[in-house]
Amino acid sequence: MTMTNLPPLETSDMLERDLLVVGAGPAGLAAATRAAELGLSTILLDEQPAPGGQIYRAISTTPVQERNILGADYWHGLDLLTPFQRSGAQYLASATVWSINPREPQADGLGFEVAYSVTGASADPQAGLLHCRHIILATGAQERPFPIPGWTLPGVITAGAAQILLKTSGVVPEGRTVLAGGGPLLYLLAYQYLNAGVKIETILETTPSGQWMQALPHAWGFLRSAYLGKGLKMLRAVRKAVPIISGVSALEAVAGANGQVAELRYTADGQPRTIAVDQLLLHQGVVPNTNLSRAIGAEHAWNERQDCWEPAVDAWGATSVPHLTIAGDGAGIAGAMAAEHRGRLAAIQAAASLGRLDSAARDREAAPHRLALARATRGREFFEVLYRPQPQFRRPVGNTIVCRCEEATAEQVREAARMGCQGPNQLKAFLRCGMGPCQGRFCGLTVTELIADEQQRHPRDVGYYRLRFPTKPVTLGEIATLPQTQASREAVVRFKK
Repeated sequence: MTMTNLPPLETSDMLERDLLVVGAGPAGLAAATRAAELGLSTILLDEQPAPGGQIYRAISTTPVQERNILGADYWHGLDLLTPFQRSGAQYLASATVWSINPREPQADGLGFEVAYSVTGASADPQAGLLHCRHIILATGAQERPFPIPGWTLPGVITAGAAQILLKTSGVVPEGRTVLAGGGPLLYLLAYQYLNAGVKIETILETTPSGQWMQALPHAWGFLRSAYLGKGLKMLRAVRKAVPIISGVSALEAVAGANGQVAELRYTADGQPRTIAVDQLLLHQGVVPNTNLSRAIGAEHAWNERQDCWEPAVDAWGATSVPHLTIAGDGAGIAGAMAAEHRGRLAAIQAAASLGRLDSAARDREAAPHRLALARATRGREFFEVLYRPQPQFRRPVGNTIVCRCEEATAEQVREAARMGCQGPNQLKAFLRCGMGPCQGRFCGLTVTELIADEQQRHPRDVGYYRLRFPTKPVTLGEIATLPQTQASREAVVRFKK
């Protein structure tokens, strides 16, 4: 299945649309589809070369065609893709949004100026500008940082990265493969690997057994959810085929003579142990991807149960920024099915805010999606409590690298905090943390928690990086390809400043 029947776009054109959707995962596809059906001129921009997001990545292009390997939940992505193709919404692949600027009130109602770049297969990136009346961010989730000693070694990757290789290229590991951490994705990847014929040496489970007791008050919702049957089937298959070591409280990856990971040292039930490895796959949950929402100025709050930041949104996904809505896991982790329904609710609200629906019609349209969302989120509290990552894996010590871009260590961050550094923004002057190409995506949570730990403060009081556009690296060459308008000249001035 391809996307060839979608309307082509030229980045040399100045685009004007009612609605921009950023991100082509379940929330973005559902939002763009419903918005176009409601009569909004809609465009969907996504960084990947094909739609699907992380959950349904490469759904239209994956070489893994044996349905049992990736599972029925993955192939549900086709049920989102087909309506999107027919909706009339426009789609631009390999497009990175790097600037969103609210405009002064305009007679045409186009309240945002958006700069983006498109990466072609054989050409340099081309930048474009877009004016729109409403934006839905569907940027999804990212894996929580898992900063252990040696996590930057060759051969050590996250479970999410391993899943990308599987879905996009059909690539699976060879040799001694170990999975370590906790959370549903860790076991889903193990299950998919087993279906693909991959041998897994062991799974090192970092979730303490005592957290089952803490999760029990939320068990009723879990027992009534769709997670129960799927989860039990997956766990039975994994436990039957793979040795699982519980009670793991410390991890360290060690390099061999060739500089790649060769050994994993860990502590289980208080006893130090060692295992030889060729690949180590790490995972301890996912958190909202908030870089764009932060850069545009939306308010964020600390989620106590999930130990992460998330945008402050209402039941429709609306933020503190007028006409900016966030849908899916980018607004708070709830899973793929919930993201889909939250995307539709965001689209309905966008149509209402732009005058296409009155409040009564909006509520009628939303009613079935609210019921479906309630069903999809049933049981989430159980998972959140059960798989809450342990402090020692969120707040490293010693020479463990925290900021991969600038190679700053945990001890350096802690020392800066002891010297009086009050937060991540001030830390930039000490260590340049958050100033590299990733703009803090891989270190932001860790830095906040380390400063809070050293100063005995709450993470919400420590805060997060103050992000500014461009949120992704952009070259002067890309800037030069912007459409020659007054808006593009102003963008160049902002870039130089």
